Order: sequence, then structure tokens, then C-alpha cells
Amino acid sequence: MPRSLYLLCVFFFSALTFSALANAESPVPPAARTDASVATFTLDFPASQPQRYSIRVPADGPAHYQSTGRISADSDDTDSFDFDFALSAETRSRIFALAAKAGYFQKDLDAHRKGLAFTGTKTLTYKDAHRAGESSYIYSSNIAVQELTSLFQNLSATLEFGHRLDYDHRYQKLALDQELKRMQETSDLVEVTAIQPILEQIIADQSVVNVARARAQRLLTAPGGR
Repeated sequence: MPRSLYLLCVFFFSALTFSALANAESPVPPAARTDASVATFTLDFPASQPQRYSIRVPADGPAHYQSTGRISADSDDTDSFDFDFALSAETRSRIFALAAKAGYFQKDLDAHRKGLAFTGTKTLTYKDAHRAGESSYIYSSNIAVQELTSLFQNLSATLEFGHRLDYDHRYQKLALDQELKRMQETSDLVEVTAIQPILEQIIADQSVVNVARARAQRLLTAPGGR
């Protein structure tokens, strides 16, 4: 074989080998690793405020909150609130761990106890690429479900505080201090950083009374929002 042809063959096979190794080491496309898991909590309680709300938590990406209620106790007009927010990795992991403990809500969660006060119809829903589950209950004896219910209700309370603070900041700034005081006195707030934007607006607004701005600062920086 002529030397020039021999060298050409060596170069050709070397190029093929390099290409094969490069393809073998290529990472798996990110789309192949996405987690489509979603957990949702809904509460229907016409006698409460809000009258209905839902919290949708995907395994990745922003969570979504939606609520509907009366504008005030003496009004029949309703107010709808839609809010996308960042959820901490710790709380997100806790939600999905509790969903797993509760069997992904594929069985009846209601304790079916007679004589219990009506505290609203709660619904937990779970869906991923392999399974789906949904169950409604008034009260559940399942410990994981009780923890989830408390977590979601506390999260709703925090987000509703943010909703009212945003309204007060826009239309009635003198009401901010009383609302912030009530928020400080509430013991079960979670994920206060979810309403960080409105708290920061209040802190930065020099037209808001100093005591209210100080309360907003403490809520934002103190452990547990205190």
C-alpha cells in the first residue's frame, strides 16, 4: 500500500474513533430529566375568608395560589387573587415526602367521624408521570395528611396577609400598621419570603409611618417571620 494512502486511512479511522467517544460522553438532554410531579391542595369553606383557595406545587418551578372570597364581611362582592411565588426547597421537599407517606392520596383520606364541626372540604391531589391520586376529606386521621393540611393552611394565611398588605399599601396606608401587627401576632406563618416583594415595598416607602415600616422589616428578617 502506498504510504500516502496508508496515512489517509489512519487519519480517517482516528476521526471516526474520536467522534464516537465524544458522542458517548455527551450529557443527557435536560428535558429527559424533568420532574413532572405536582401536588395540589384545595379548600372549599363558604363560611370562611377566603371562601375557596387552592395551592399548586410543582416539583420544580414556581408554586401558584388562587383564592376567592368576599371583599368584606358586609359585602356580597367577591375578590379573586392569583399569585405565583417561589417556594423554598425545604418546604417543597417536605410536601412531596408527606404526599409519599400518604400514599399519593390514592385512597379515601376522610376519617368519616360523626359529630365533627364542619371546617371545610379539603382536597389533596397528586400527579406525576407514573401515578395519580385525589381524595377529599373534612377531617383525616392520617398523620401525614394532617401535617400537609396544617402546612397548606398556614401557607394560605401567609399569602392572604400579603394580599391584604398589598391592598392597604395601595389604597389605605394608615391600615398597614394594624395588619402588620396582626401578622406579627400570628404564630403559624410559613414561607414569609413568598411575600417579600410587598414587605420590601412597605419598608422602602417613606410615606408609610415608621412603626409600620419597622414591623415589616422585622417580619422579613426575623426567624419565622417574627
